[in-house]
Amino acid sequence: LKEILSLLDRSELKIPILLDLGFARGLEYYTGIIFECFSSKNNKLALGGGGRYDNLIELFGGPPTPAVGYAPGIDRIILALNEEKIELNIEKHKKTIVISLSREFIHHAIKMASILRESGIPTEVEVMGRDLKKALSYANSRNFDYAIIIGSIEVNEGKITLKDLNKGEQYKMSIEETINMIKTS
Repeated sequence: LKEILSLLDRSELKIPILLDLGFARGLEYYTGIIFECFSSKNNKLALGGGGRYDNLIELFGGPPTPAVGYAPGIDRIILALNEEKIELNIEKHKKTIVISLSREFIHHAIKMASILRESGIPTEVEVMGRDLKKALSYANSRNFDYAIIIGSIEVNEGKITLKDLNKGEQYKMSIEETINMIKTS
């Protein structure tokens, strides 16, 4: 919980957080933290929720597996969009994953993901702590088009290592060049 709150605090999104240690959801398979997300304009309308459920896969006959899930309420999201008079302009972009070479750089990875998302690029952050080879294998198995790799060299140089997973090519470039390359490919 402390690490999650620290990452949220360091995030440039400045998401308002209400910590309620007595909060409970109706389903009894949660094993740890649970959460709900609300519209910034209507804090009574939960847009979705989720939490940690480490025993759920085992309950259905699978191996013990740590898990976190979130389910959006599509009807509630549409209601909130209508209330706030927000129109969607949906463009298709290549899927991107941001991989931190160490826990030390995870906040840089989250910041990079935020920048990409603000630019309209679907982005996931690898948070399981896999080594680079396993993280790239995961990215390929999930059909990501690009991987952004962040380690000490990238942080110190202020550059991005972008790997085109379809072509197998790797580039070092600025954030702006990275966004342009992903959007125009």
